[in-house]
Amino acid sequence: MRAPRMFARRAAAVAVVGVLLGLVALVFDASLLFVPAVGLFLLGVVTPARIWLMTWGARAERRLTAERVIEDEPLEATIVVRRGRLVLGPASFEVTDPSTGNEFELTDELAPLRGERRASVRVVTRFQHRGLHRLAPPSLIVRDPLDLARARTAGAGESQSLLVLPRTEPVRWLAPGRGRRLQLPDGRAGAEAMAAVDLDGLRPYRQGTPASRIHWPAVARGAGLIERRLQADGDARPLVVLDARTASTPAVDAEPLDAAVRAAASLVLELARGGGCGLLLPGEQRATAIDRELITWPAAYARLALVLGGHRGAAPALAATSGRTGAMIYVAASPSPRLGAVLTGPGAAATVLVVPDTALVGGRPRGLRGPALATLSVSGCSGFLLGVGRDRTRYRTHPPRTAA
Repeated sequence: MRAPRMFARRAAAVAVVGVLLGLVALVFDASLLFVPAVGLFLLGVVTPARIWLMTWGARAERRLTAERVIEDEPLEATIVVRRGRLVLGPASFEVTDPSTGNEFELTDELAPLRGERRASVRVVTRFQHRGLHRLAPPSLIVRDPLDLARARTAGAGESQSLLVLPRTEPVRWLAPGRGRRLQLPDGRAGAEAMAAVDLDGLRPYRQGTPASRIHWPAVARGAGLIERRLQADGDARPLVVLDARTASTPAVDAEPLDAAVRAAASLVLELARGGGCGLLLPGEQRATAIDRELITWPAAYARLALVLGGHRGAAPALAATSGRTGAMIYVAASPSPRLGAVLTGPGAAATVLVVPDTALVGGRPRGLRGPALATLSVSGCSGFLLGVGRDRTRYRTHPPRTAA
C-alpha cells in the first residue's frame, strides 16, 4: 500500500500562530497567553499526525456489477470503504470515484462512536463512448472536523477494465416494399431496402438431412420439418462490411466513426433476426456468420466496440466477399470519391452504402457519382442503394419469402 499524501497547510498555519503567540507572551511577560499558544501549537502538530495514523489501513474498493455495458446505459457499482484499525478521535471519510468524478462523504457510516469499520455507497454512471475503458481505483480522503489536515490514499486493487459496447437502434426503412424484389434497368437483381436480401436461412426438409440440421423451434411451432442451410448455402445472405477509415485521426473523427459502428451493429442485429447475415470488420480476412440464434453475436459485438479508425487504417478485405450472391451493406465512416466506383464494379452484388449524416451533401454521400436510392436510416447514418435512381427504377414485385 502506498503512503498517504498529506495536506496540512492549515494545521501548519495554526502551529505557526501558536509559536508567534508564545513569543508575544515571552516578550510582554503575558503569562495568560501561554495556554492558548501551547494549545494552538499542539493542535497544529497533533492533528496531522492523528489523521496520518488513521489513514493507515483505510482503503476504498469498487465492485462492478458487470464487465460490459452499452453506451449511455446506467452502470451500477458499489464502493466499499474500510476504516483503519486506529481510531484517534473524530474524523470525516470521503471517497472519490474517478469513473463518475464525484465525491461521497461517509461521515455518519464511519463515525468512531458508532464503531463501524465498513461502509458502502452505491453509484450509477454512464459512458458515452464505446471501447475499452480503464477505471482507476477510487481514492479515500480522511480529514479532521476542522479541516486543518487531510490525508489522501489510493484505492485498493488495480485498475478495472470495462468494455463499453456500441448502442444499437431500430433500422428505419425509407423505401417501400421491404420484402419485395425489384429489377434494375440493366437486368441485374437488385435490392430496395431489404429487397433482394435473402433473409431466409431455412429451407424445407430434404430426405436424408441429418437431425442436427433440423430447425426444431419451427417444428415445435407446427411449421413442419424445416432444415437449416449449410454454411456454403449461406452465401446468399446479406453481408455487412464496416470501413473504419477516416480522413484524420480517430480523436478528430470520433463521432462519425462511432455513428458508423452503431449503424453496423444495428444492421447486423436487424438482418440476423430476419434470417442471418455476415459481418466483415477491418483487419479481418473472413466474415463472421451470425444466425437467428445470435450465437456468434456477443464475440462480434465486442470486436465492434474495439474497432479503431484513422487515416492509416486498413481497408476491408473485400476479397473475402467473393463467391457471395447476397447483397452487401457497406458502412463507411468517411466515404471517398472512388468508393462508389469500387462497390458498383463489374460482377458486384447489390450494394447499399451507409454513411454518417455528416458526410451527406445535398442528401447524397459526399463525392458519390451515379444513381443512388435512399433506402434506410439508422443511428445517425443514411443508406443508399447504389446504381438505382427513382426516375429509372422498374419494379417487379414478388411475394415476400417467409421463414418459419
